[in-house]
Amino acid sequence: MPKSRIKRGSADRISTPKITLPVKRDDEVVFSFKYLHKVSFDKTKKSDFFVKFILRLQALSSLGWDEINRSDRHQYGWEKIPATCLHPTITKSPIPDINDLFCFRASGDNRVFLGVRLSNVFYILFIEAEFGDIYNHN
Repeated sequence: MPKSRIKRGSADRISTPKITLPVKRDDEVVFSFKYLHKVSFDKTKKSDFFVKFILRLQALSSLGWDEINRSDRHQYGWEKIPATCLHPTITKSPIPDINDLFCFRASGDNRVFLGVRLSNVFYILFIEAEFGDIYNHN
């Protein structure tokens, strides 16, 4: 077996890169999947949609709530959807006493994700991987 060519003490000379986290903004956007309903992902096999969805979340996270609130609903903004508009076959929100859900475009087209915002955290409850799966868009 050949001898190692690494000299003793060389680990001391290896510099570790310093990673600094950005300063937390008051309007920082944080997404949570804690209450995500299974109907959002249990039937779809379209992984390309979920890649676009993750990229959308990344873009929204970089904006901040102030900028999102000023944006058009077809861009990076949101609109309110009454919880009563959900299809009857979908179990109502796992968070009690919610009358309205916030609706964002999930992938740049008309498919959406819905949830609630508490402080700077947006709890994603439903992801519409197939148009019309979660609520009627009339």
